[in-house]
Amino acid sequence: MKRILSLCLSVFLLTFALLANAGEPTPPALAARAWLLYDVGSGQVLTHQGADDRIEPASLTKLMTAYVTFSALKAKTISMNQQVMVSENARKSSLDGSRMFIMPGMPVSVEELVQGMIVQSGNDACVALAELIAGSETAFVSRMNAEAKRLGLKNSQFRNATGLTADGHYMSPRDLSLLSAAIIRDFPEYFHFYSQKEFTYNKIRQPNRNRLLFIDPSVDGMKTGHTEAAGYCLVSTAKRGGRRLISVVTGTSSDSVRATESQKLLNFGFLAWESAKLYSANVPVQKLKVWQGKTNEVAIGFPRDLILSVPQGETKQIKVELATRSPLKAPILKGTALGTLKVTLEGKPLGSYNVVALETVEQAGFFGRLWDALRLWIKNL
Repeated sequence: MKRILSLCLSVFLLTFALLANAGEPTPPALAARAWLLYDVGSGQVLTHQGADDRIEPASLTKLMTAYVTFSALKAKTISMNQQVMVSENARKSSLDGSRMFIMPGMPVSVEELVQGMIVQSGNDACVALAELIAGSETAFVSRMNAEAKRLGLKNSQFRNATGLTADGHYMSPRDLSLLSAAIIRDFPEYFHFYSQKEFTYNKIRQPNRNRLLFIDPSVDGMKTGHTEAAGYCLVSTAKRGGRRLISVVTGTSSDSVRATESQKLLNFGFLAWESAKLYSANVPVQKLKVWQGKTNEVAIGFPRDLILSVPQGETKQIKVELATRSPLKAPILKGTALGTLKVTLEGKPLGSYNVVALETVEQAGFFGRLWDALRLWIKNL
């Protein structure tokens, strides 16, 4: 009951602060070293401190361990019901941290290992999966670093699959948010494991260490982390009214503080900001004249919904300006950038977005091209 009252009071105070400073969302002060709040729909960072700082991620590392594991499952090089013989090396890896208590020589399923890695944060489960997928933890770490590069994580480098302290092992809050969003986007079929509140293996029941799963029904993931050097860390994600936010809070003093500060950040994002959908995916924004093509026009728009995050009540203040290429000559491939949409809010730039061809326009025959070339020449006289 005390937790619920505290949460309600936090929401009330934040709402009051937002009403007093309408149009200028002021983020809450957090008792953490670095943090970031990411809106998945718009791809915008709503607030941060030390977004690109290279921090020790502790068990938040296991988000990348999971990403590589999910990739192997999707590629069908391993399967959920596959039985794995656990090595002594995997058991030893958990002696200095959290574990799911797997036993060498005893078979365990991949699905159980996935739950042990995510719900129980088992170091032993991570090493067992790494050895299964890549032959060794060292080879698996190479895959982790390759995926980090492919995903555009600019401040991430891995030395192990568990997150145990190691020289040169780091991530940034921004990279953690992008990786979390990639898991949600690329592997929706496995995301439910992050909302699992407990898991029992070898007759040992362990609860998920993400406290927000138990006090905020909108929170449905993701991962906790802790070492003495890293402090208490939490990446959490919540979905309310169709919007999904990801908060990253690192370097707090306790398990309870990382949950409280993460809750503050999520509440700020949902209460202070709103989503504005400007255009739907693959819906023509405009049609442009095409010369020397089999058709005379090409539809332009966006391959994905164009969604922006703006302060509450400011959606109507958004202005857009479309600039397009001219003249356009065939051939034009679908997806080719043909213009730029500039978006401003109360005169301040929000972003610039490519507007692309929504269809392919093939080149006309010889006489069609000749006729249009003549018309263009006359037009430009």
